[in-house]
Amino acid sequence: MPGFNYRHLHYFWVIAKEGGIARAAARLGLAVQTVSAQLRTLESDLGHALFTQEGRGLALTEAGRIALDHADRIFLIGEQMEEALAHMGGAAGLRLSVGIADSLPKLVAFRLLQPVIALGEGIRLNCNEGEFEDLLADLALHKFDVVLADRPVAPHANLKLFNHALGETGIAWFGTAELAARHRDGFPQSLDRAPVLLPTRHSVLRPRLEQWFESLGIRPRLAGEFEDSALLATFARGGLGMFPAASVVADDLAAQHALELIGHSDSVREQFYAIAAERRITHPAVALIRAGADQALRSSRA
Repeated sequence: MPGFNYRHLHYFWVIAKEGGIARAAARLGLAVQTVSAQLRTLESDLGHALFTQEGRGLALTEAGRIALDHADRIFLIGEQMEEALAHMGGAAGLRLSVGIADSLPKLVAFRLLQPVIALGEGIRLNCNEGEFEDLLADLALHKFDVVLADRPVAPHANLKLFNHALGETGIAWFGTAELAARHRDGFPQSLDRAPVLLPTRHSVLRPRLEQWFESLGIRPRLAGEFEDSALLATFARGGLGMFPAASVVADDLAAQHALELIGHSDSVREQFYAIAAERRITHPAVALIRAGADQALRSSRA
C-alpha cells in the first residue's frame, strides 16, 4: 500500500477515541489543521472515507469502524511490545491497567485500589473510566487487566468474562452541616419533601433507593441527578441537597467535602465486582485487590 503511514493511523485512532479533531489535536499537542490534513492523507492512502459528518460531530463510516478495530489491535500490540522489552531491560515493577465503570463511586474505587497503590514504585497503574459495556468490550480485547464495577457482567455469548465478587456496603445519607442539623432527627422520614440528589437511572443503586422510598412512604424532592459521583458530592457540598453514598466513605466525604452523616439506609446495599477475562485470577495486582477488598469495604456500619 504505497504511502501508508502508521503515524497517520495513530492520528485517526486518537480522533476516533476523542470523538473529534479538535479534541484529538489537543491531546496530540498539534494544530487542528495538521491533524485534519493527516486524516485526509490517510483516507486518500486507504481509498475510503473514515468519518462522516453527523450534526456538529463526526461518526465513523463502515470503513472507519473496520480501520478502528485493526488500529486498536495494532496499538495494543505496540504497548505489549514496549512492556516486554522494558522487562527485558531490567525494568522492575508491575503494570496494572484498570477500567472503572462510570457508575462506580470514585472514593470506593480508590479504596479498592489502595492495596495496589501501597506498592509505590513497584506498580505502574493505568486507570480509565468509561461506560460499563464499553469497558467490557475493551476487557475482552485485553486492553484492561480488570474492570471494577458496581454490577456483575451478565452471561454474554460473545464475551468470555468472569465476575469476582469483592463485597458490599450499606448506604448512608450525607449533606451540609445545615441540612444535617435539619434532617438528622426523625431520619429517614425527615427526607419526605426534602431536597435530595440521586444517581441517574443508569446506576444500579437508583431503583433500590426508589423501592426504599416507596416502602417507607417517603417522597423526597429530587433536586438533581448525576452520573458522576464526585460531581454529585460537589453539588451536595454547595447545599443543593442530601445524597446517598456507600457508608464506608463517610470519613472521606467529611474530610474532602465537609459533608456530615445524616443517617443510614441499612436495607439498601451496594455490591462491587472485579471483572476479568479469566476465571482464576493470575495477575498479582488484581489478586491484591481481591485480597484487600474486605478491609477496603469495611466500616462500622458496612
